[in-house]
Amino acid sequence: MENILEVQNAEKYYGNKSNLTKAINNISFTVAKGEFLGIMGASGSGKTTLLNCISTIDKVTSGHIIVDGEDITRLRGNKLNKFRREKLGFIFQDFNLLDTLTCYENIAIALTIQKVNVKEIDKRVNLIAEKLEIKDILKKYPYQVSGGQKQRVASARAIITNPKLVLADEPTGALDSKSARQLLENFEYLNKKLEATILMVTHDAFTASYANRILFIKDGKIFNELLKGADTRKQFFEKIIEVQTLLGGDLNNVI
Repeated sequence: MENILEVQNAEKYYGNKSNLTKAINNISFTVAKGEFLGIMGASGSGKTTLLNCISTIDKVTSGHIIVDGEDITRLRGNKLNKFRREKLGFIFQDFNLLDTLTCYENIAIALTIQKVNVKEIDKRVNLIAEKLEIKDILKKYPYQVSGGQKQRVASARAIITNPKLVLADEPTGALDSKSARQLLENFEYLNKKLEATILMVTHDAFTASYANRILFIKDGKIFNELLKGADTRKQFFEKIIEVQTLLGGDLNNVI
């Protein structure tokens, strides 16, 4: 199966020789096309640093990160900007929608930047809005819709360019339980029906149970891995809790 993401011996240091912190310690893993991977860990475990390096917000100190066959650790300037625009989709905890644009315009903006023609933009925005059941709010502004609807708009914006990899950072952190469940069901739809490859960082076991596979990060290293396989979501959730218990310490407070 084709790998969309390959992380090879990634390391990230902060500080100097007298006070060196290893945020990521020789991490390697792959994400296959169409996979929904969750990354879990306590605060300070290195999971957010890892996501930042994959998303090109930060750079690894050593090692390689390959997305769709391209080593992003070697990209600079315009090539890096082009890669971000065309290969990555982002779903943020606080939505990051522009209040001065309608929901339609928020979804369309990435295509506008890519200079896609107006007819094609309209076709693609309406198609994804229909699939995510937000056609009725396209003319509204973000401040006029609910948190769950904002997150759907953000999801639509993330996948409108058909990115190779969708990155989600604590996507349910700002949502109530009903909106969180709706969003996670949207993620399932994006993954299973639209074949989006998703990498999601979360500290929440319920959120993680929607993924197909979980990597647990502790002290900058991969501590454990769980595959959902034929398990129900409830069974997978219970296994995630068991691993969190094994991790002990800091992770006990995130259950």
